[in-house]
Amino acid sequence: CPPGLCPAASMFSSSPFFSNQCVDDVSGSSAEYPDRMSAMEGRLQSQEDEITLLKSSLADALRRLHLHDQLIPLLKQQLIEPSWVSTVEEPIHPSTIRSLQREDPQEQTGSNESLSSGVIIDLFLILSLAGQSIKMFIRGRPITMYVPSNIQNYDDLKMEPPVEKLELDWVYGYRGRDCRANLYMLSSGEAVYFIACVVVLYHINNRTQRHYRKHTDCVRCLTIHPDKVRVASGQTAGVDKDGKPLQPYVHIWDSSTLTTLQQIGLGTFERGVGSVAFSFADAGAFLCVIDDSNEHMLSVWDCAKGTKHAEVKSTNEAVFAVEFNPSDSSNIITCGKSHVYFWTLSAGSLTKKQGIFGKYKKPKFIQCFVFSLTGDVLTGDSEGNILTWGKSPGDIMRQTRAHDGSVFTLCMLHGGALLSGGGKDRKIIRWSADLAPERECEIPEMFGAVRCIADVDGEEVLVGTTRNAILRGTFSDGFVAILQGHVDEMWGLATHPSQDVFLTCGHDRLVCVWNTEEHKLDWCTTLEFSSGFNPLWLVLDLKTKEVVSDYTDGNEQLSVMRYSPDGSFLAVGSHDNFIYIYTVTESGRRYSRYGKCNGHSSFITHLDWSKDGKYIMSNSGDYEILYWDIAGGCKLLRNRYESKDREWASYTCVLGFHVMGVWLEGSDGTDINALCRSHSERMVAVADDFCKVHLFQYPCPKPKAPNHSYEGHGSHVTNVRFTHCDSHLLSMGGKDTCILQWRVKRGGMGDGSGDRQHHAALTSTSSLEP
Repeated sequence: CPPGLCPAASMFSSSPFFSNQCVDDVSGSSAEYPDRMSAMEGRLQSQEDEITLLKSSLADALRRLHLHDQLIPLLKQQLIEPSWVSTVEEPIHPSTIRSLQREDPQEQTGSNESLSSGVIIDLFLILSLAGQSIKMFIRGRPITMYVPSNIQNYDDLKMEPPVEKLELDWVYGYRGRDCRANLYMLSSGEAVYFIACVVVLYHINNRTQRHYRKHTDCVRCLTIHPDKVRVASGQTAGVDKDGKPLQPYVHIWDSSTLTTLQQIGLGTFERGVGSVAFSFADAGAFLCVIDDSNEHMLSVWDCAKGTKHAEVKSTNEAVFAVEFNPSDSSNIITCGKSHVYFWTLSAGSLTKKQGIFGKYKKPKFIQCFVFSLTGDVLTGDSEGNILTWGKSPGDIMRQTRAHDGSVFTLCMLHGGALLSGGGKDRKIIRWSADLAPERECEIPEMFGAVRCIADVDGEEVLVGTTRNAILRGTFSDGFVAILQGHVDEMWGLATHPSQDVFLTCGHDRLVCVWNTEEHKLDWCTTLEFSSGFNPLWLVLDLKTKEVVSDYTDGNEQLSVMRYSPDGSFLAVGSHDNFIYIYTVTESGRRYSRYGKCNGHSSFITHLDWSKDGKYIMSNSGDYEILYWDIAGGCKLLRNRYESKDREWASYTCVLGFHVMGVWLEGSDGTDINALCRSHSERMVAVADDFCKVHLFQYPCPKPKAPNHSYEGHGSHVTNVRFTHCDSHLLSMGGKDTCILQWRVKRGGMGDGSGDRQHHAALTSTSSLEP
């Protein structure tokens, strides 16, 4: 980025948010038709010329077959043999020509040529290069990559996992948008909450985090033991990378040591665990669980033994909360859509009595409930009322009007006062023991509704919100955000070239600037767009937060953007198959169209600039690897062999010789969403579709390369980026709205000199000039 500036579009470009803004506009695309028609006519003529030349070369190719029979043993040794790479197993005879697959459909024209012409290209490449190209297949499509000149024997290359490893350093985000009762205070002074597969223990005063990471999929619920040390957390079921279901369960663990004490219900719960609660009257001897099955099974477990004590079908309606009566562990209450159930546990069986609303209007949802110090049950509902239920189940004693809209949460303070949090009105109200309103305040609209309230010391409280923020404060001093996060799917991620800062964006239209050293959100702004759908990209000033300029390219969504190394050019990849090139002047404030790269047969997915800023390497949706001469007028380099030794300023393209080994056998082409080479060029991080972050050695040119794999995300990982000094790696989840900051730990080889020598042996040292 130019000093002080960073293009919002460089983050937004890969964000699905822009798919909402960049849908085809038929009326607005008419201006593009002449260019497309001209390009298609030129491509057709070029194909016809090539076919003519290739036909004339067929006879010569057949004559050469007999002359090159002696090369076949050499080819057998030098060509790759894994199932996902093509090999030549026996001499090629004319009768087998038509059965060969195309090796490089883009080699001459960058377009989809006929099978017959591609066959001849294959023969010339195989016979003339004698092992200098490698062919990988994705979805049956061959992708040719050329071996750099400094690699003499590909088979002798040794792949090892990188010396560096990752350690989870910080978790940005909080899941408040769709989960209840998800924020508590521990006796250690730490707030405990969850996002993705991680339960976070955040010490508010010390500003430190610890992480419980034993869950295998998204955590959905949480509760605290009466001792304020033990924690129970339940997860969703999820699936593994092969699509097989993973069983949900509940972990009981020690918050001081982060050790797992019990694993409850493995193989018992369906879909996931929706609510959990410890008993209080018997010092937490039992745990109550509601699963996410159609019947919302209610089960009671012996915590010490980890065995099921009782189980019963609850209801087919949604269940929002479950709690033991704090003075009697044989009484359990559940609430949810159109119901409040009072359960009695006796002799290993559960019986229920439904709460009757009588003269009071039956609300659509009972959102929450608490027990008063006198033993009454107080429920908050979607009508904005607090209902007081007497000790006799089903007996409503009183209705108190509380909020405009739903009562989302209730919190009983130690002295008997009650706090209620509203949905629509975003208010927090303090009530006396006899439900007389005492004080109230309103949460700013930017944070959403009040989702959860946790008592800190009777005066200070923590407030979790539906827009994934946690606020801290009192009625006297007000509330400030101590944690904020995105609220919708994220794809855009960019790290600052010289500072400990990174930017994120997503469907929620938020642009957020984060500080990796201070672990905080520096600032956040919401971008507003005019009506309609446009392939719009913006430039923001990091200091003023203002939009410097905005531009529109093509008539489809934008997919990737990248500055040249010196910042003088900006490349914009689009779903209309073009790469638009802009010159950048006035310290990044002015952009002028320089040219357009035309040659891809599918949408642009990734691109990188060469170190000299003259060339671009790009990938597309149909797995093409193309190279462009930008300095020469955005020309397609038809001979891709000439680019095999070119050095790249960044490496984010997911297809290429240097990152070929990150692909697993059987990959379908969409399994890897993003990758990023470190600035030291020693390692490459990979974001995959199976919730994992991988760390490979760079270069990584051989299949089945060993790597370090890391879990924590609860959905597809959409992006990864190293910080400017490679001290940290940032990874971004899509649907889990979670950002994980990983510390890069170097070790195992002293100063790393041996590893650098091995790295040098794999890295190209020459750069071909035109």
